Amino acid sequence: MEDRDISQAVIRRLPRYYRYLKELKDEGKERISSHELSRIMKVTASQIRQDFNNFGGFGQQGYGYNTEYLYQEIGKILGLNHQHNMVLVGAGNLGQALVRYLKFKKSGFNFICAFDIDSRLFDQTIGGIPIRPMSELQSYVDSNDVDIVVLTIPKTGAKEVAETLSETRIKAIWNFAHVDLELPPQIKVENVHLQDSLMMLSYNIHRNEGTKEEA
Repeated sequence: MEDRDISQAVIRRLPRYYRYLKELKDEGKERISSHELSRIMKVTASQIRQDFNNFGGFGQQGYGYNTEYLYQEIGKILGLNHQHNMVLVGAGNLGQALVRYLKFKKSGFNFICAFDIDSRLFDQTIGGIPIRPMSELQSYVDSNDVDIVVLTIPKTGAKEVAETLSETRIKAIWNFAHVDLELPPQIKVENVHLQDSLMMLSYNIHRNEGTKEEA
């Protein structure tokens, strides 16, 4: 698998497979065909088979897929069989909500510390993790096993923080700041723009209203 150049489109479907398979597993569904999964996922059965073939296939002709096995294997591909330690930068409302979201920990994403510039927050905790001064961020990351840094700070400070982090041993940044970060290739970045999703909803609402008016 390491030698394959797997498209980002395939990779972005994997969490959806994982989520739906979890639901099927919890419902007691022991096996599923690509056609059944196609109806749930709104992806063609041939696309599903192609996606899984990138990683070895997992199915048996005439049987389909064992739900539990497929769920576990996709979890391994996503790296969910390992714990990922995370630190939060920006202990505002969004940051606090992310820390308190219990499903992250159940999936192996474990917040271990938070950082902020507001001295009123120092020595307080969020969901049991301490809030420390931003001045301690680099030394903390250098001396602890941190995989992912979560940025929930204004765009004005995000680039500077990211540049500082690029000199540490972190592996990834989950960026909620309103700016696209570009870092050395060894540091993976996922830029999340919440407003973009709302704009897409707005577009589809107005498109739907326009269709009704034409009718």
